Amino acid sequence: MKILNLILALLFILFAYFQYNDPDPWLWIAIYLAVAVVCVFAAFGKKNQWINMAILIGLLIYWAILLPSFIGWLRDGMPSITGSMKAESEYIELVREFLGLFILIAAMLWQFIRSRKTSGA
Repeated sequence: MKILNLILALLFILFAYFQYNDPDPWLWIAIYLAVAVVCVFAAFGKKNQWINMAILIGLLIYWAILLPSFIGWLRDGMPSITGSMKAESEYIELVREFLGLFILIAAMLWQFIRSRKTSGA
């Protein structure tokens, strides 16, 4: 699991790096780096289920806020969100954020479950 956690950490650090041109770069850089730090700590056996839960809950709240936009995008026939790196429609940025949060939530859910198993909770 150490290698997987380190790969995830590097991936999230890379994601954070590419947020510099985002409309809200510091928020996303902080989010990606927070999850990267959790992965690094987990790689070295330093797991804290309370921190994992707090980050996971924060991500879920943000995801729920973006859910109506994602549903609107689905109802509109899922117009392309890959046409350009610049968000030319409101859906592009919101759907990309929604899907990014999905990846982060999956990683944090995995971290939370693993921290509970190893702590005996």
